[in-house]
Amino acid sequence: MHSAPTWDPQQYLRHAGHRTRPFLDLLARIPDLPDLGGAPPRIADLGCGPGNVTALIADRWPDAHITGIDSSPEMLARAEKYAGTTAGGGHLDFRAADAAHWAPDGLYDLIVSNAALQWVPNHPESFPLWIEGLRPGGSLAFQVPGNFTSPSHALLGELCESPRWRDRLGGHGRRYVHVLDPADYLLRLVNLGCAAEAWETTYSQLLTGEDAVFDWVKGTALRPVLTELADDPDAAAEFLAEYRDLLRKAYPPGPHGTVFPFRRIFAVATKKG
Repeated sequence: MHSAPTWDPQQYLRHAGHRTRPFLDLLARIPDLPDLGGAPPRIADLGCGPGNVTALIADRWPDAHITGIDSSPEMLARAEKYAGTTAGGGHLDFRAADAAHWAPDGLYDLIVSNAALQWVPNHPESFPLWIEGLRPGGSLAFQVPGNFTSPSHALLGELCESPRWRDRLGGHGRRYVHVLDPADYLLRLVNLGCAAEAWETTYSQLLTGEDAVFDWVKGTALRPVLTELADDPDAAAEFLAEYRDLLRKAYPPGPHGTVFPFRRIFAVATKKG
């Protein structure tokens, strides 16, 4: 069994602008929350990470009680800077929990997740429980990466499965087979009695700096490998050098930076009243 990856909030946030844009696009498609007669809406953010995008939810619903949920102590420690009363009079707090086992503790008006459910095997099986935990008119909204056949991830998987690394890292590069296509998410959510939409967007991101794509994946897809090799610096350096060289060939830099296409999958489901 693979251990849970250790996260580095500082590395993750190095590309915060590009990572935040899909969440803003998701927020823009979420319908108005149920009218509670002046009571603040209750919102859960599953896999909140360092809390920077969780805080953006308060821009859309200023009086909301928002709870960020994550299993990483490192991410939660970074997120605490956002905890407390929000500018609009709402409240933001954070809680340690694994999205794979999280269940709503009462009725929520919105359950949202940004680039986290790809780490949760069989997460669609939790949809019935999460939707049951929504107030009528409430929504479940999420986005997940859909670029796992792109060179950045395909090369990582092939390297982990190569003879040199298979015994130690086999499986670490291909942990995302449970991400569905938009149509599959749509049908599952509609079959649960929701009004739903699902779509995909490929962001052509221009990254700057040396080995820009390598720097990106060090904050996300490489975390399981870095965790597994944490006690063996020489092996880690060898693996990273080999992977970096593969990425240099797959994503050659241009005069303005390195183009890194990134497919994202979105879904918004609203519980019928």
